[in-house]
Amino acid sequence: MATIFTRIAKGEIPSYKCAENEDFYAFLDIAPLTKGHTLVIPKNVEDDYIFNLDDKTYEGLMAFAKKVALAQKAAVPCKRICVAVLGMEVPHVHVHLVPVQSEADMDFRKEKLSLSPDEMQKIAADILREYEKL
Repeated sequence: MATIFTRIAKGEIPSYKCAENEDFYAFLDIAPLTKGHTLVIPKNVEDDYIFNLDDKTYEGLMAFAKKVALAQKAAVPCKRICVAVLGMEVPHVHVHLVPVQSEADMDFRKEKLSLSPDEMQKIAADILREYEKL
């Protein structure tokens, strides 16, 4: 059975798309730590542990995540984009890209933001627009 992230990448479940190519998909986290918190996933691999990925997929995922992070940095006011790979919530490799002002913004135990669908759509569109410029 396909993971929820595979179903999102296939368009079976709606998401706030930030970027996409043939192999990878980036979308806003629906329970973000900060505005612009994005998840990056491989579309064709459902393993739940990043270090199980073959080298080509791993390197492609990280290169795609870098491009998404550059787009985020241009679209979302922040000091930098931080990266986390936890993978405990959904059994599908995913990279968290989190716009931050300080290290405290990366505390996954803190209460998540609740943003309106309109705000989420605007953030995703802003990131996608910047991604397409790269």
